[in-house]
Order: sequence, then C-alpha cells, then structure tokens
Amino acid sequence: MPGLFYETADVLVFDPVAGNRTATRAALYTLGFRCIETVATLEDLAAVLARTPPDLAVCEAQGSEARLCEVIQSMRQGLMGYNPFVVIMVTAWDKTTTLVKRILDSGADDLLLRPFSTTLLGIRIETHIERRKGFVVTHNYVGPDRRSDPRRASNVKLFEPPNSLRMRTKERMNTEESASRLEIQLKAARETLAREKVRRDAFQIGVLWRLLEDGIPDDDGRAVDPAKLGHIAKQIVARDYEGKPAEATRWCESVLAGVEGLDKGVDRDASLHLLGHAAVSLSQALQPEMSSEEYVRQLNEVVAMIRARGAAEAASKAARKASRPAG
Repeated sequence: MPGLFYETADVLVFDPVAGNRTATRAALYTLGFRCIETVATLEDLAAVLARTPPDLAVCEAQGSEARLCEVIQSMRQGLMGYNPFVVIMVTAWDKTTTLVKRILDSGADDLLLRPFSTTLLGIRIETHIERRKGFVVTHNYVGPDRRSDPRRASNVKLFEPPNSLRMRTKERMNTEESASRLEIQLKAARETLAREKVRRDAFQIGVLWRLLEDGIPDDDGRAVDPAKLGHIAKQIVARDYEGKPAEATRWCESVLAGVEGLDKGVDRDASLHLLGHAAVSLSQALQPEMSSEEYVRQLNEVVAMIRARGAAEAASKAARKASRPAG
C-alpha cells in the first residue's frame, strides 16, 4: 500500500485457536507488519493491553465474545491501561445479529468476518489509518460513532482519538517520536474522556432518579435499582481530571445518602427529594454552561422516550398474546 509503512507498528493478535492465530499473523506479515505479538487467552490479551498497548489489536470473538467485549469496553472507558484508544479489529466466523450488536456496543473499531483475504484485511486497516471514525462518550459507551444517520441531531460530542497506528504507518515516526506525540495527545484525550464521562454519568443519575420517582421501568424493562445510582456516583468521584469541580464530590455524597435512605426504608419522598436535588446540582456543577431549564428539558425528553418504548413493548407483547390460538 503506497505511502504506508507497517514495519515498526506494534500489532497484537488474540485468538484461542493456534491455526487461526498463525493465519492472521501470516496475513499481517504479508501486508508488511513485523512487530507482531500473539496471545491465546483473554487474560493475556487484557494484560498486554494494560501493560504495553499496541498500535493495532486483532481479536477473535468466537466462543468468548461476551468476555472479549467486556475487556474492550473496560479499556475504552479508561479503566484499564493508559491508552483507551488502540485501534481494535474483531474477527468472527458467524456474523449473527447478537454478535454484531455486542461487538459494536463494545467500542471496537471494526468487525471482520472470517475467512477473510489478506487484501480485505489490508483495506480495513488502511481505513482506520486514513479515515478512522470520531469517538463519542455516553453513559455506557465509549468508542467510534455508530449513528446510522450522521445528519441526525445529537448533543453527543465527537472527538478525534489519538491514533498511534497512523503515527507509525503514515507519518512514519520512530518509536521515540510516536511515544512523545502519543503521550501529549493521550493526556488531552483522556481529559476529554473523563470530563465527558462524568457529565454523562451525572445525567444518567438524573434519568434514573426520575424513573424511580415515576415508577417507570428502565430500558431493560426492570424496576430501577437505587444501588445503580450509588454505583454511578462512586464512579464519578473516582474519575479525576483537570478542572473537575470540588462540589461534584459533595453532591455525589448526597446521592449516596439518598440511596441509603431508600435502602433502609427511610421516608421515600424525602429520600427521592434528596436524590433529585443532588442530581440537578451535580449536573449543574459539571456543566455550568447548561441552564437548569435546559437540563430538565433534556431529562424530560429521555424519560418520555423510555416511557414510550416501554409502552410500545407492552402493546407488542399483548398483541402477540392475543394472536395465539386459544387452548
């Protein structure tokens, strides 16, 4: 591929099947990659991603897709290793709807169906060098923008993730140059990730509070567990970034107090009032540019959407039940 130099890029291949690992490694070697490490277990994959993140990871999903996706999203969320933005391509033999959804929800850059040709692998890799998708941060997802219609209005911000694979292969930086550039970009990108993540988490606390208050099931059709709000609040406290307001921790503590009140059966209305006040105040502390009116408007929109989805699902179930033959 003209203009691209693969020899110094670090690649990690995960596949529990030795023959597949060898075939993938051979295809990468044919493309020009020389620094290729292979691992056979998810534990080893996680260890390498945490210790020495590669420029590109090619991971087989078949047989362990759920656990693999957990590893990928954990890394994307910034909970494992220092580079959440490694280019990750996932391979699989069966492209089922469930598997595709899991892979896309994990934050992987790509899904490649086996058996694939070396040419196709090369084309996909080049795409992630030249035209990698921007990343988004939501409450439960960090990764490439998956919106099917890019014209659709959204308040989710895109940011360009650091791409060490591009630095090594297109910009042809040596190890020292790419490490220095990557360190600078990673610092800024991790700050963006942490800032956006706590904002999204704070908004999610508000959504869950409203669902609790109105007795509306969550997106999974289950009653909201107050403990979930406490877990999110603790995550917000744990994340740090430059300029994080000190009062965010105080309002998270109020969220935890409200959750404790619900758990111990203290006055429900008082506990929910405390939760609501803390949720609104937390979001305003983290997003001072957003007015309380705008916050409430967005909250109402999300809750209405969840309510509508629940009603539609209930109506669909009732229709299916009514259409079954009697007896």
